[in-house]
Amino acid sequence: MSLWKIAWRFIQQRALASCLTAVSMAIGVTLVVTVLVAYSMVDHFFRHSAQGYDMIIGATKGGRLQLVLNTVYHLSQPVENLPYSYYQEFLKDEHHRGRFSSSVDVAVPLCLGDSYEQFRVVGTTPAMFEVWEPYQKYEFAQGRNFKHENFFEGVVGSIVAHSTGLKVGDTFQPTHGIENEDGHKHDAFTVVGVLKPTGTPNDRAIFINMEGFYLLRGHAKEDEADGHESGDSDHDQAGVVPGLVPGGSNHDHKQATRAGATNASDEHDEHDEHDEHDEHDEHDHEHAEHDHEPATSAGATGGADEHAHHDHDADHEHDHSHTPLPESQREVTAILVRTTGPIVAMGLRKTINKGNEAQAVLPGAEIQQLLESIVGNLRLLLLALAVLTVIVAGIGIMVSIYNSMSDRRRDIAVMRALGARRATVLNVILLESMLLSLGGGLGGWLLAHVLIAAASPWVLAYTGFAMAAVSFTWQELVLLPALIVLATLVGYLPALDGYRTDVAKALTASP
Repeated sequence: MSLWKIAWRFIQQRALASCLTAVSMAIGVTLVVTVLVAYSMVDHFFRHSAQGYDMIIGATKGGRLQLVLNTVYHLSQPVENLPYSYYQEFLKDEHHRGRFSSSVDVAVPLCLGDSYEQFRVVGTTPAMFEVWEPYQKYEFAQGRNFKHENFFEGVVGSIVAHSTGLKVGDTFQPTHGIENEDGHKHDAFTVVGVLKPTGTPNDRAIFINMEGFYLLRGHAKEDEADGHESGDSDHDQAGVVPGLVPGGSNHDHKQATRAGATNASDEHDEHDEHDEHDEHDEHDHEHAEHDHEPATSAGATGGADEHAHHDHDADHEHDHSHTPLPESQREVTAILVRTTGPIVAMGLRKTINKGNEAQAVLPGAEIQQLLESIVGNLRLLLLALAVLTVIVAGIGIMVSIYNSMSDRRRDIAVMRALGARRATVLNVILLESMLLSLGGGLGGWLLAHVLIAAASPWVLAYTGFAMAAVSFTWQELVLLPALIVLATLVGYLPALDGYRTDVAKALTASP
């Protein structure tokens, strides 16, 4: 009979104790494998989410990491905006060439600050889904990309579509603010496209036409001419008309109101002069002049009411008017930039950060620092706890085998009497320890991957982090030799005890 069979028979003789020690080893190995695989996928997710661009430009207020979390991962809170004119410094076309355009291949603006249910709404341009190849390719499961001339169109990520049920042709109303259920509802956008899964945070975002984003209430920069924000439908004083057309100003409205009052006054004057000419009654003429001022005020009010009604309708129908917001009232939250090369990127970053207008961030460097300083340390802590669990399970195997030695001394003595050497006894007990350790380790390894596969849809739905159902890391290859070494160490003490068994004493001892 082979030594493996003898070791297996020893395990079967104490099946319950053997199963319990194997389960404890399986739990420890499950923790180790889960930590290794999860960290590997998190590392890949963070490092490969910013594909196609090597720099992010944002306002100086706020930290570099916060800017990356806002724009790439749709986390944290947006801080401050950049003037639209600063974004134009990265553009080059036949009409304009910015001061940074020679260093830039692609520049895509982002406007943040709204949400829909628990998902972020991002204002951008159609180029967001067209210019990042071959690093990141966006494909549509349904529909198409939104068009620049269609202000109130949007595209939803795959997770958003699955969670909310939005599909091509549906409409949605963004909420002002990030995860703010009490924020006011904006005008509706129409879904024209649903993205295929990308495995990036963009699966959990909604992208709308930036031109429509600017026309929403509260998104226009304060008008420096009169201190009022364009498109603000609230009013707090008489004569201020709610629902001004985006891009207009209260100053224009006041002029229109005065014009309405003047027209009403002129019409009334003509009416009075007509009555005076027909009746030739001086008393009536004086009475008409006396009543002229109240009548003019009433005419002004009527003109203003008509103007207010017209502007209110224009505000709610601006998706049909397609009147873009003036560039002087526009802002962007961030700019995704792909430079012409790594050396150029470093030089451009240094140039931008010298000034106080904006800050340039390399997302790859920030994420690497995050992973090494925070996530990496957390991984080491969890891995240390998991390894400690494996060691404790190994000690449990040692205690279990050692306690069983008193019950099997007669069996060992019989083996010795039949010709087995001391080394044979030693090897059998070591093999028993290895079977328990490797059996529990294999069970824990399988359990870890089953748990990861089962949790991946839940993790994807709630975090946007796509965990591969079947994923392996090279560190798992270390488990096999590590478990063999551990089994040898914990089995050596009971094996030595069996090695020293006195055959004569064990055979003569009463059972």
